[in-house]
Amino acid sequence: MTPVQRRIAHCLAQHAAEAPFLSSIEVAELAGVSQPSVTRFAMALGYSGYPGLRRRFRELGVRPGRGWDGTGRNGEDAGPDAGPSARAAALRLPDAGAAVRSGGREGVGETLPATAEDSRRPSSRPGAPARPTPQDPAAQNPAAQNPAAQNPAAQNPVTADPVPLGPAPADHDPGLDRATGPGGEYRRAVLAEIENLRALARSLDDPGPVAAAARLLAASRPLPVLGLRAAAAQAAGFAYFAAKVHPDVRPLHEAGSLLADRVEQAAAAGATALLCFALPRYPAELVDALRTARTAGLAVVTVADRRVPSLAALSHVLLTAAVGTHLVFDTACAPMMLGRVLLEAMCDELPGAQARLEAFEASATARGVFLID
Repeated sequence: MTPVQRRIAHCLAQHAAEAPFLSSIEVAELAGVSQPSVTRFAMALGYSGYPGLRRRFRELGVRPGRGWDGTGRNGEDAGPDAGPSARAAALRLPDAGAAVRSGGREGVGETLPATAEDSRRPSSRPGAPARPTPQDPAAQNPAAQNPAAQNPAAQNPVTADPVPLGPAPADHDPGLDRATGPGGEYRRAVLAEIENLRALARSLDDPGPVAAAARLLAASRPLPVLGLRAAAAQAAGFAYFAAKVHPDVRPLHEAGSLLADRVEQAAAAGATALLCFALPRYPAELVDALRTARTAGLAVVTVADRRVPSLAALSHVLLTAAVGTHLVFDTACAPMMLGRVLLEAMCDELPGAQARLEAFEASATARGVFLID
């Protein structure tokens, strides 16, 4: 197994009580890997995808709340008739069992131990508290799970930790299993993207993070929009439409030292915020650019497929929407939709947005910009 796969296997064992009931996005967050890596891990074990591996856990008789030692979640007794633990189930899976038993060891001295942070990673559902463990003091102190209750600054997205927006865990769509025969692989990819969009829709039950991001971006003059490599198309699409309602949008797509120049120039021109699109695989230059933005005093809003720690630490507001992983190359329908939702929220914060749209339409009509069929 690769180091990433061993990390996932170890994470599933560490979170045995929850493993059969977590989405692939949540497993990725807990293990500190990408969601596509979780899918590839399941496929390496012989399953068609992560839903198949999760079903196998459940078929092995694992019940909600069952821990390694016979206790339920938060140390409650699961009862004498509870099924076998998820850890025991994991040990009966091919290949994964060996990795779990050895603590992720492959060769002398190479281990991937779990850390206390693993059990405190946030759920991908927006606004959900960190998952407590029996040894976690936060489980006994509700105030510790709500920093905003102790620190009023946590309500301010510019000075507090990132405000996360993430997709709610999606139940497995049985249509994925029925997509067989000719074209089945393509249909499964489409259905998986539909699941990602449904998860995004559920996450928008709380529009607060999007509204906070929209206020920051609408107030910035100019507004730099950053996207490198795979995310360049997302950034370019957003910038194209945003320019119709925002007076000064500046797409940033250069890498290296020139990118830092562009960020600093935007800040010198009066920018107060930067929008970043980040999709796998994440360019190393992206972290440098965000550091430059923070140094220049810009608030950073990031749209990503998951909570990437290095990017989240540099973001004031983090919005997430999963990418599809059923094809050779990832698909980004949900991140694109999230970007359009953010732009819609910005329109509500931009005075004169309607007037700018009408002026553009009048100009385009006079110049014959678009075909009329």
